[in-house]
Amino acid sequence: MNKAKGFTLIELLVVIAIIAILMAILMPALNRAREQGKRAVCLSNLKQLTLSWILYSDENDDRIVSGDGGVNHTYNGVVEIPWVGRCWHSNYRGGDQLPEAEQKREIMHGALWPYCKNIQLYACPTGTRGELVTYAAMDSMNGHPLPHDPKSRGPADVIRRLIIKKRMTIKSPSQRIVFIDEGWVTPDSYAVYQNRQEWWDDPMVRHGNGTSVSLADGHSEYWKWKGIETIKGGKLRDRTHPSQHVIPTTDAGNEDLYRVRKSCWWEIEG
Repeated sequence: MNKAKGFTLIELLVVIAIIAILMAILMPALNRAREQGKRAVCLSNLKQLTLSWILYSDENDDRIVSGDGGVNHTYNGVVEIPWVGRCWHSNYRGGDQLPEAEQKREIMHGALWPYCKNIQLYACPTGTRGELVTYAAMDSMNGHPLPHDPKSRGPADVIRRLIIKKRMTIKSPSQRIVFIDEGWVTPDSYAVYQNRQEWWDDPMVRHGNGTSVSLADGHSEYWKWKGIETIKGGKLRDRTHPSQHVIPTTDAGNEDLYRVRKSCWWEIEG
């Protein structure tokens, strides 16, 4: 009589165990590869946005587009329309979002839309689902005119002087951040102290313990954080902004913050 051949139960369990071990080894590598792909898309988005930012300046008498978040301002008699409209919900800290159709309309009302007519370029692919804007302009790049408390980012007269209105006045453009991947849509621009070695807006941790930025000369870079407290503080405060700011406690953490402060204001105190 012929006997049917097949795997025994023990053999099947061994095969399953081997597959599980291989998956445990390969999945982190696959996740890293997928995240690196999203990082590449993010860097490309930032580069395209910044080239549009440069075109806007070229066609508007060297003026820099307003980096504020959806609020018009008047400067020397000229109404400054922000780069994107108001895409944030009034309860954005609570996780509420505007409908995507409304966000699209606000992006199209922004001053950069004629130069960058692709909705997908305004958000990182790793961003929160349903939010169409995850990038923010820096304070210094014609951002929020003054903080609610003039002492929050630095002396008011110094901040006024360091907020850039004309592109040709930017010192060392290859080292000056224009847009940063904040990771979610918020009002205002990305705020950082000019005169204190502590974070104002929280450090953002994106694409593997770092973030993507674009520079005023038109290129984009990925910055990997060195400080443990920078990474931990950013992850714990994701999509929040508590009153107690992240304060570096190590040389590496101080180096992370110094790099952001310097690339924003160039002239810093403290």
